[in-house]
Amino acid sequence: MGSVDANSWLDWIVAFAHRVQGYIAQPWTFYQFAIIAGCFAVAYLLSLRIEPALEARARRIKGNPGLLRVIVAFMRRTEWVLFLVFVEIAREIILATTWPSRSYMLSLALVLGFTWLAASVLTRIIRSRAIARFVALCVFVYVATGVLDIRDSVEAALDSVAVDLGDFRLSALFFVKAIAVTAVLLWAAHLVGSFIDNRIAANEDLSPSFKVLAGKVMRIGLTVLAGLIALNAIGIDLTALTIFSGAVGVGIGFGLQKVVSNFISGVIILVDKSIKPGDTIELGDTFGWIRELRARFVSVITRDGREYLIPNEDLITHQVVNWSFSDSYIRLDVDFGVSYDSDPHEVTRIAIQAAQSVNRVIGIKKPVCWMTAFGSSSLDFKLRFWIADPQNGLTNIRGQVLLALWDAFKEAGIKIPFPHREIIMRTPVEVRKADET
Repeated sequence: MGSVDANSWLDWIVAFAHRVQGYIAQPWTFYQFAIIAGCFAVAYLLSLRIEPALEARARRIKGNPGLLRVIVAFMRRTEWVLFLVFVEIAREIILATTWPSRSYMLSLALVLGFTWLAASVLTRIIRSRAIARFVALCVFVYVATGVLDIRDSVEAALDSVAVDLGDFRLSALFFVKAIAVTAVLLWAAHLVGSFIDNRIAANEDLSPSFKVLAGKVMRIGLTVLAGLIALNAIGIDLTALTIFSGAVGVGIGFGLQKVVSNFISGVIILVDKSIKPGDTIELGDTFGWIRELRARFVSVITRDGREYLIPNEDLITHQVVNWSFSDSYIRLDVDFGVSYDSDPHEVTRIAIQAAQSVNRVIGIKKPVCWMTAFGSSSLDFKLRFWIADPQNGLTNIRGQVLLALWDAFKEAGIKIPFPHREIIMRTPVEVRKADET
Protein backbone atom coordinates (compact mmCIF):
# COMPACT_ATOMS: atom_id res chain seq x y z
CA MET A 1 0.00 0.00 0.00
CA GLY A 2 1.45 3.38 -0.99
CA SER A 3 1.43 6.46 1.19
CA VAL A 4 0.21 9.98 0.63
CA ASP A 5 2.88 12.66 0.88
CA ALA A 6 0.90 15.05 3.09
CA ASN A 7 3.78 17.47 3.47
CA SER A 8 4.12 18.04 -0.29
CA TRP A 9 0.38 18.63 -0.56
CA LEU A 10 0.46 21.11 2.30
CA ASP A 11 3.50 22.95 1.00
CA TRP A 12 1.99 23.30 -2.45
CA ILE A 13 -1.35 24.57 -1.10
CA VAL A 14 0.36 27.05 1.21
CA ALA A 15 2.61 28.36 -1.58
CA PHE A 16 -0.29 28.76 -3.96
CA ALA A 17 -2.39 30.49 -1.31
CA HIS A 18 0.44 32.96 -0.65
CA ARG A 19 0.66 33.77 -4.37
CA VAL A 20 -3.07 34.34 -4.61
CA GLN A 21 -3.17 36.39 -1.43
CA GLY A 22 -0.28 38.59 -2.56
CA TYR A 23 -1.97 39.38 -5.86
CA ILE A 24 -5.44 39.91 -4.43
CA ALA A 25 -4.09 42.38 -1.87
CA GLN A 26 -3.33 44.83 -4.68
CA PRO A 27 -6.05 47.45 -5.38
CA TRP A 28 -6.11 46.83 -9.12
CA THR A 29 -7.02 43.19 -8.52
CA PHE A 30 -10.18 44.25 -6.74
CA TYR A 31 -11.05 46.60 -9.59
CA GLN A 32 -10.59 43.79 -12.11
CA PHE A 33 -12.87 41.49 -10.13
CA ALA A 34 -15.49 44.23 -10.08
CA ILE A 35 -15.14 44.72 -13.84
CA ILE A 36 -15.48 40.97 -14.45
CA ALA A 37 -18.59 40.78 -12.24
CA GLY A 38 -20.12 43.80 -13.94
CA CYS A 39 -19.43 42.41 -17.43
CA PHE A 40 -21.10 39.12 -16.56
CA ALA A 41 -24.13 40.82 -15.00
CA VAL A 42 -24.70 43.00 -18.08
CA ALA A 43 -24.12 40.03 -20.41
CA TYR A 44 -26.63 37.91 -18.49
CA LEU A 45 -29.35 40.59 -18.59
CA LEU A 46 -28.85 41.15 -22.32
CA SER A 47 -28.90 37.41 -23.06
CA LEU A 48 -32.39 37.11 -21.56
CA ARG A 49 -33.70 39.17 -24.48
CA ILE A 50 -31.30 38.14 -27.24
CA GLU A 51 -31.04 34.35 -26.70
CA PRO A 52 -34.68 33.34 -27.50
CA ALA A 53 -34.64 35.21 -30.81
CA LEU A 54 -31.26 33.76 -31.85
CA GLU A 55 -32.28 30.21 -30.97
CA ALA A 56 -35.53 30.54 -32.94
CA ARG A 57 -33.53 31.62 -36.01
CA ALA A 58 -31.02 28.79 -35.55
CA ARG A 59 -33.76 26.14 -35.46
CA ARG A 60 -34.78 27.09 -39.01
CA ILE A 61 -31.68 25.29 -40.27
CA LYS A 62 -32.74 22.08 -42.04
CA GLY A 63 -30.89 19.00 -43.23
CA ASN A 64 -27.92 19.04 -40.83
CA PRO A 65 -28.93 18.02 -37.27
CA GLY A 66 -25.30 17.84 -36.08
CA LEU A 67 -24.60 21.43 -37.11
CA LEU A 68 -27.93 22.55 -35.65
CA ARG A 69 -27.08 20.93 -32.29
CA VAL A 70 -23.76 22.81 -32.10
CA ILE A 71 -25.31 26.14 -33.15
CA VAL A 72 -28.14 25.81 -30.63
CA ALA A 73 -25.63 24.94 -27.90
CA PHE A 74 -23.67 28.07 -28.87
CA MET A 75 -26.81 30.21 -28.78
CA ARG A 76 -27.79 28.91 -25.35
CA ARG A 77 -24.54 30.34 -24.01
CA THR A 78 -25.16 33.85 -25.30
CA GLU A 79 -24.30 35.31 -21.89
CA TRP A 80 -20.82 33.80 -22.13
CA VAL A 81 -20.30 35.20 -25.65
CA LEU A 82 -21.35 38.68 -24.54
CA PHE A 83 -19.29 38.35 -21.37
CA LEU A 84 -16.13 37.57 -23.36
CA VAL A 85 -16.80 40.50 -25.70
CA PHE A 86 -17.24 42.93 -22.78
CA VAL A 87 -14.15 41.62 -20.97
CA GLU A 88 -12.06 42.00 -24.12
CA ILE A 89 -13.25 45.59 -24.55
CA ALA A 90 -12.44 46.39 -20.91
CA ARG A 91 -9.04 44.74 -21.24
CA GLU A 92 -8.16 46.77 -24.35
CA ILE A 93 -9.17 49.98 -22.60
CA ILE A 94 -6.98 49.17 -19.59
CA LEU A 95 -4.02 48.21 -21.78
CA ALA A 96 -4.33 51.54 -23.60
CA THR A 97 -4.57 53.65 -20.43
CA THR A 98 -2.40 51.95 -17.77
CA TRP A 99 0.15 49.22 -17.10
CA PRO A 100 -0.37 45.76 -18.70
CA SER A 101 0.08 44.09 -15.29
CA ARG A 102 -3.16 45.69 -14.14
CA SER A 103 -5.17 43.62 -16.64
CA TYR A 104 -3.85 40.20 -15.62
CA MET A 105 -7.14 39.02 -14.08
CA LEU A 106 -9.05 40.21 -17.15
CA SER A 107 -6.70 38.24 -19.42
CA LEU A 108 -7.08 35.19 -17.16
CA ALA A 109 -10.87 35.48 -17.17
CA LEU A 110 -10.81 35.86 -20.96
CA VAL A 111 -8.75 32.72 -21.50
CA LEU A 112 -10.68 30.58 -19.02
CA GLY A 113 -14.05 31.83 -20.25
CA PHE A 114 -13.20 31.18 -23.90
CA THR A 115 -11.89 27.70 -23.00
CA TRP A 116 -15.07 26.80 -21.16
CA LEU A 117 -17.28 28.16 -23.96
CA ALA A 118 -15.39 26.29 -26.69
CA ALA A 119 -15.27 23.04 -24.72
CA SER A 120 -18.95 23.13 -23.73
CA VAL A 121 -20.10 23.94 -27.28
CA LEU A 122 -17.87 21.54 -29.20
CA THR A 123 -18.67 18.63 -26.89
CA ARG A 124 -22.35 18.98 -27.81
CA ILE A 125 -21.67 16.66 -30.73
CA ILE A 126 -21.43 13.98 -28.04
CA ARG A 127 -24.99 12.72 -27.59
CA SER A 128 -24.48 11.61 -23.97
CA ARG A 129 -24.81 14.73 -21.84
CA ALA A 130 -22.87 13.18 -18.93
CA ILE A 131 -19.88 12.29 -21.14
CA ALA A 132 -20.04 15.72 -22.83
CA ARG A 133 -19.87 17.49 -19.48
CA PHE A 134 -17.00 15.26 -18.34
CA VAL A 135 -14.97 15.97 -21.49
CA ALA A 136 -15.66 19.70 -21.22
CA LEU A 137 -14.57 19.70 -17.57
CA CYS A 138 -11.35 17.81 -18.40
CA VAL A 139 -10.45 20.26 -21.18
CA PHE A 140 -11.19 23.24 -18.94
CA VAL A 141 -9.14 21.90 -16.01
CA TYR A 142 -6.20 21.05 -18.29
CA VAL A 143 -6.12 24.52 -19.84
CA ALA A 144 -6.77 26.29 -16.52
CA THR A 145 -3.88 24.56 -14.75
CA GLY A 146 -1.62 25.49 -17.65
CA VAL A 147 -2.69 29.14 -17.59
CA LEU A 148 -2.20 29.34 -13.82
CA ASP A 149 1.18 27.62 -14.18
CA ILE A 150 0.29 24.95 -11.62
CA ARG A 151 -0.04 21.92 -13.93
CA ASP A 152 3.27 20.34 -12.85
CA SER A 153 2.42 20.84 -9.19
CA VAL A 154 -1.04 19.33 -9.59
CA GLU A 155 0.36 16.33 -11.47
CA ALA A 156 2.97 15.77 -8.77
CA ALA A 157 0.32 15.98 -6.05
CA LEU A 158 -1.96 13.51 -7.83
CA ASP A 159 0.94 11.16 -8.51
CA SER A 160 1.79 11.10 -4.80
CA VAL A 161 -1.62 9.50 -4.06
CA ALA A 162 -0.89 5.93 -5.09
CA VAL A 163 -1.48 2.30 -4.25
CA ASP A 164 1.07 -0.43 -4.99
CA LEU A 165 -0.44 -3.56 -6.56
CA GLY A 166 2.56 -5.84 -6.80
CA ASP A 167 4.80 -4.43 -9.52
CA PHE A 168 2.06 -2.06 -10.65
CA ARG A 169 1.65 1.40 -9.10
CA LEU A 170 -1.88 2.79 -9.34
CA SER A 171 -1.91 6.52 -8.69
CA ALA A 172 -4.63 9.15 -8.90
CA LEU A 173 -2.78 10.74 -11.82
CA PHE A 174 -2.70 7.43 -13.70
CA PHE A 175 -6.42 6.93 -13.05
CA VAL A 176 -7.32 10.41 -14.34
CA LYS A 177 -5.13 10.04 -17.42
CA ALA A 178 -6.54 6.60 -18.17
CA ILE A 179 -10.13 7.86 -18.06
CA ALA A 180 -9.34 10.97 -20.12
CA VAL A 181 -7.33 9.18 -22.82
CA THR A 182 -9.80 6.31 -23.11
CA ALA A 183 -12.81 8.65 -23.31
CA VAL A 184 -11.18 10.82 -25.99
CA LEU A 185 -10.06 7.87 -28.13
CA LEU A 186 -13.42 6.07 -27.89
CA TRP A 187 -15.18 9.30 -28.75
CA ALA A 188 -12.89 9.80 -31.75
CA ALA A 189 -13.50 6.19 -32.82
CA HIS A 190 -17.26 6.76 -32.58
CA LEU A 191 -17.05 9.92 -34.72
CA VAL A 192 -14.88 8.26 -37.37
CA GLY A 193 -17.11 5.16 -37.35
CA SER A 194 -20.26 7.26 -37.80
CA PHE A 195 -18.67 9.20 -40.66
CA ILE A 196 -17.56 6.03 -42.48
CA ASP A 197 -20.92 4.36 -41.80
CA ASN A 198 -22.78 7.32 -43.33
CA ARG A 199 -20.49 7.28 -46.37
CA ILE A 200 -21.10 3.56 -46.86
CA ALA A 201 -24.87 3.99 -46.45
CA ALA A 202 -24.87 6.74 -49.10
CA ASN A 203 -23.24 4.44 -51.69
CA GLU A 204 -26.04 3.15 -53.92
CA ASP A 205 -23.83 0.53 -55.59
CA LEU A 206 -23.66 -1.60 -52.42
CA SER A 207 -26.37 -3.97 -51.25
CA PRO A 208 -28.24 -3.13 -48.01
CA SER A 209 -26.83 -6.21 -46.24
CA PHE A 210 -23.24 -5.35 -47.17
CA LYS A 211 -23.77 -1.75 -45.99
CA VAL A 212 -24.89 -2.93 -42.56
CA LEU A 213 -22.11 -5.54 -42.32
CA ALA A 214 -19.38 -3.09 -43.38
CA GLY A 215 -20.66 -0.45 -40.97
CA LYS A 216 -20.67 -2.88 -38.02
CA VAL A 217 -17.18 -4.22 -38.85
CA MET A 218 -15.78 -0.68 -39.09
CA ARG A 219 -17.36 0.41 -35.79
CA ILE A 220 -16.21 -2.68 -33.90
CA GLY A 221 -12.72 -2.53 -35.42
CA LEU A 222 -12.29 1.16 -34.60
CA THR A 223 -13.54 0.65 -31.03
CA VAL A 224 -11.12 -2.24 -30.42
CA LEU A 225 -8.27 -0.25 -31.99
CA ALA A 226 -9.07 2.77 -29.82
CA GLY A 227 -9.07 0.58 -26.73
CA LEU A 228 -5.69 -0.96 -27.58
CA ILE A 229 -4.18 2.46 -28.33
CA ALA A 230 -5.55 3.80 -25.04
CA LEU A 231 -4.02 0.92 -23.07
CA ASN A 232 -0.69 1.41 -24.78
CA ALA A 233 -0.82 5.21 -24.29
CA ILE A 234 -1.35 4.97 -20.53
CA GLY A 235 1.54 2.53 -20.18
CA ILE A 236 -0.18 -0.84 -19.75
CA ASP A 237 1.68 -3.80 -21.24
CA LEU A 238 -0.76 -5.63 -23.50
CA THR A 239 0.92 -8.96 -22.79
CA ALA A 240 -0.19 -8.58 -19.18
CA LEU A 241 -3.79 -8.92 -20.33
CA THR A 242 -3.35 -12.56 -21.32
CA ILE A 243 -4.77 -13.90 -18.08
CA PHE A 244 -7.56 -11.34 -18.10
CA SER A 245 -8.51 -12.20 -21.68
CA GLY A 246 -8.60 -15.87 -20.75
CA ALA A 247 -10.96 -15.10 -17.89
CA VAL A 248 -13.14 -13.04 -20.20
CA GLY A 249 -13.22 -15.94 -22.66
CA VAL A 250 -14.42 -18.30 -19.93
CA GLY A 251 -17.03 -15.75 -18.90
CA ILE A 252 -18.23 -15.43 -22.47
CA GLY A 253 -18.41 -19.20 -22.80
CA PHE A 254 -20.63 -19.61 -19.74
CA GLY A 255 -22.40 -16.37 -18.94
CA LEU A 256 -22.69 -14.64 -22.30
CA GLN A 257 -23.68 -17.52 -24.54
CA LYS A 258 -26.85 -15.88 -25.79
CA VAL A 259 -25.15 -12.54 -26.42
CA VAL A 260 -22.34 -14.12 -28.44
CA SER A 261 -24.80 -16.42 -30.21
CA ASN A 262 -26.96 -13.50 -31.29
CA PHE A 263 -23.90 -11.54 -32.42
CA ILE A 264 -22.55 -14.42 -34.52
CA SER A 265 -26.03 -15.08 -35.88
CA GLY A 266 -26.27 -11.42 -36.92
CA VAL A 267 -22.98 -11.67 -38.81
CA ILE A 268 -24.15 -14.87 -40.55
CA ILE A 269 -27.43 -13.19 -41.56
CA LEU A 270 -25.54 -10.28 -43.08
CA VAL A 271 -23.06 -12.50 -44.89
CA ASP A 272 -25.56 -14.92 -46.46
CA LYS A 273 -28.00 -12.04 -47.23
CA SER A 274 -31.00 -14.09 -46.11
CA ILE A 275 -32.70 -10.95 -44.86
CA LYS A 276 -31.92 -7.26 -45.32
CA PRO A 277 -33.41 -3.91 -44.33
CA GLY A 278 -36.71 -3.36 -46.09
CA ASP A 279 -37.58 -7.07 -46.46
CA THR A 280 -41.06 -8.20 -45.47
CA ILE A 281 -40.84 -11.24 -43.21
CA GLU A 282 -43.13 -13.47 -41.20
CA LEU A 283 -41.89 -15.20 -38.05
CA GLY A 284 -44.55 -17.04 -36.09
CA ASP A 285 -47.36 -14.56 -35.45
CA THR A 286 -45.18 -11.56 -36.34
CA PHE A 287 -45.60 -10.09 -39.81
CA GLY A 288 -43.85 -6.87 -40.81
CA TRP A 289 -40.89 -5.33 -42.56
CA ILE A 290 -37.31 -5.05 -41.32
CA ARG A 291 -36.34 -1.54 -40.27
CA GLU A 292 -32.83 -2.17 -38.96
CA LEU A 293 -30.29 -4.93 -38.37
CA ARG A 294 -28.44 -4.65 -35.06
CA ALA A 295 -25.61 -6.65 -33.52
CA ARG A 296 -27.99 -8.46 -31.16
CA PHE A 297 -31.44 -8.21 -32.70
CA VAL A 298 -33.48 -7.32 -35.77
CA SER A 299 -36.05 -4.53 -35.61
CA VAL A 300 -39.34 -5.53 -37.31
CA ILE A 301 -42.22 -3.05 -37.63
CA THR A 302 -45.75 -4.40 -38.09
CA ARG A 303 -48.67 -2.70 -39.81
CA ASP A 304 -50.17 -1.62 -36.46
CA GLY A 305 -47.02 0.34 -35.59
CA ARG A 306 -45.53 -2.14 -33.14
CA GLU A 307 -41.76 -2.65 -33.29
CA TYR A 308 -40.57 -6.15 -32.43
CA LEU A 309 -36.93 -6.69 -31.45
CA ILE A 310 -36.32 -10.26 -32.58
CA PRO A 311 -33.04 -11.89 -31.46
CA ASN A 312 -30.80 -12.83 -34.36
CA GLU A 313 -30.60 -16.40 -33.12
CA ASP A 314 -34.35 -16.87 -33.67
CA LEU A 315 -33.94 -15.92 -37.33
CA ILE A 316 -31.32 -18.66 -37.70
CA THR A 317 -32.99 -21.47 -35.74
CA HIS A 318 -36.67 -20.88 -36.64
CA GLN A 319 -38.53 -20.98 -39.91
CA VAL A 320 -38.73 -17.50 -41.41
CA VAL A 321 -40.96 -16.54 -44.34
CA ASN A 322 -39.21 -13.83 -46.35
CA TRP A 323 -41.85 -12.43 -48.66
CA SER A 324 -39.31 -10.39 -50.59
CA PHE A 325 -36.20 -12.59 -50.59
CA SER A 326 -35.81 -13.14 -54.35
CA ASP A 327 -38.17 -10.38 -55.48
CA SER A 328 -40.93 -8.23 -54.03
CA TYR A 329 -43.78 -9.85 -56.01
CA ILE A 330 -46.45 -11.46 -53.79
CA ARG A 331 -49.45 -13.48 -55.02
CA LEU A 332 -52.71 -13.19 -53.11
CA ASP A 333 -55.94 -15.16 -53.41
CA VAL A 334 -59.55 -14.01 -53.00
CA ASP A 335 -62.40 -16.56 -52.86
CA PHE A 336 -65.96 -15.61 -53.86
CA GLY A 337 -69.16 -17.16 -55.19
CA VAL A 338 -71.98 -16.14 -57.54
CA SER A 339 -75.49 -17.44 -58.14
CA TYR A 340 -76.16 -20.40 -60.45
CA ASP A 341 -77.96 -18.29 -63.01
CA SER A 342 -74.71 -16.37 -63.79
CA ASP A 343 -72.48 -17.03 -66.78
CA PRO A 344 -69.12 -18.35 -65.39
CA HIS A 345 -67.20 -17.05 -68.42
CA GLU A 346 -68.59 -13.55 -67.90
CA VAL A 347 -67.88 -13.76 -64.16
CA THR A 348 -64.25 -14.64 -64.84
CA ARG A 349 -63.79 -11.76 -67.25
CA ILE A 350 -65.39 -9.22 -64.89
CA ALA A 351 -63.37 -10.45 -61.90
CA ILE A 352 -60.07 -10.04 -63.78
CA GLN A 353 -61.01 -6.53 -64.90
CA ALA A 354 -62.04 -5.60 -61.35
CA ALA A 355 -58.70 -6.76 -59.96
CA GLN A 356 -56.78 -4.83 -62.60
CA SER A 357 -58.63 -1.63 -61.65
CA VAL A 358 -57.03 -1.61 -58.17
CA ASN A 359 -53.88 0.52 -58.09
CA ARG A 360 -51.63 -1.81 -56.07
CA VAL A 361 -52.30 -4.81 -58.33
CA ILE A 362 -49.37 -4.96 -60.74
CA GLY A 363 -49.82 -5.46 -64.46
CA ILE A 364 -46.57 -7.32 -65.11
CA LYS A 365 -48.18 -10.52 -63.86
CA LYS A 366 -51.83 -10.44 -64.89
CA PRO A 367 -54.58 -11.62 -62.51
CA VAL A 368 -56.27 -14.95 -63.19
CA CYS A 369 -59.64 -16.28 -62.10
CA TRP A 370 -60.68 -19.95 -61.95
CA MET A 371 -63.90 -21.67 -61.13
CA THR A 372 -63.14 -24.11 -58.32
CA ALA A 373 -66.39 -25.87 -57.35
CA PHE A 374 -70.14 -26.22 -57.70
CA GLY A 375 -71.08 -25.13 -54.22
CA SER A 376 -74.26 -25.87 -52.30
CA SER A 377 -75.69 -22.46 -53.11
CA SER A 378 -73.17 -20.82 -55.47
CA LEU A 379 -70.59 -21.22 -58.17
CA ASP A 380 -67.23 -20.90 -56.36
CA PHE A 381 -64.31 -18.97 -57.85
CA LYS A 382 -60.74 -18.13 -56.85
CA LEU A 383 -59.22 -14.82 -58.00
CA ARG A 384 -55.40 -14.60 -57.96
CA PHE A 385 -53.45 -11.36 -58.36
CA TRP A 386 -49.98 -10.01 -57.66
CA ILE A 387 -48.65 -7.03 -55.69
CA ALA A 388 -45.12 -5.63 -55.29
CA ASP A 389 -45.42 -3.84 -51.93
CA PRO A 390 -46.35 -6.35 -49.18
CA GLN A 391 -45.01 -3.93 -46.54
CA ASN A 392 -48.04 -1.73 -47.24
CA GLY A 393 -50.40 -4.43 -46.00
CA LEU A 394 -52.23 -7.53 -47.25
CA THR A 395 -55.66 -7.28 -45.67
CA ASN A 396 -56.28 -3.83 -47.11
CA ILE A 397 -55.48 -4.88 -50.68
CA ARG A 398 -57.80 -7.91 -50.37
CA GLY A 399 -60.51 -5.56 -49.14
CA GLN A 400 -59.99 -3.22 -52.09
CA VAL A 401 -60.28 -6.12 -54.56
CA LEU A 402 -63.45 -7.40 -52.88
CA LEU A 403 -65.00 -3.93 -53.09
CA ALA A 404 -64.05 -3.74 -56.78
CA LEU A 405 -65.73 -7.15 -57.33
CA TRP A 406 -68.87 -5.97 -55.52
CA ASP A 407 -69.14 -2.84 -57.66
CA ALA A 408 -68.46 -4.72 -60.90
CA PHE A 409 -70.97 -7.50 -60.15
CA LYS A 410 -73.63 -5.00 -59.08
CA GLU A 411 -73.20 -3.08 -62.33
CA ALA A 412 -73.38 -6.28 -64.39
CA GLY A 413 -76.43 -7.62 -62.53
CA ILE A 414 -74.56 -10.65 -61.15
CA LYS A 415 -75.87 -11.74 -57.76
CA ILE A 416 -73.80 -13.03 -54.86
CA PRO A 417 -75.93 -15.67 -53.08
CA PHE A 418 -76.24 -16.10 -49.34
CA PRO A 419 -77.68 -18.98 -47.31
CA HIS A 420 -81.49 -19.10 -46.75
CA ARG A 421 -83.17 -20.88 -43.83
CA GLU A 422 -86.83 -21.89 -43.71
CA ILE A 423 -88.42 -21.93 -40.27
CA ILE A 424 -91.85 -23.68 -39.83
CA MET A 425 -93.85 -22.58 -36.77
CA ARG A 426 -96.34 -25.13 -35.42
CA THR A 427 -99.25 -24.64 -32.97
CA PRO A 428 -99.42 -26.77 -29.78
CA VAL A 429 -102.37 -28.76 -31.26
CA GLU A 430 -100.35 -29.68 -34.33
CA VAL A 431 -97.43 -30.73 -32.19
CA ARG A 432 -99.65 -32.97 -29.98
CA LYS A 433 -101.23 -34.60 -33.03
CA ALA A 434 -97.81 -35.25 -34.48
CA ASP A 435 -96.75 -36.93 -31.25
CA GLU A 436 -99.85 -39.12 -31.18
CA THR A 437 -99.21 -40.39 -34.69
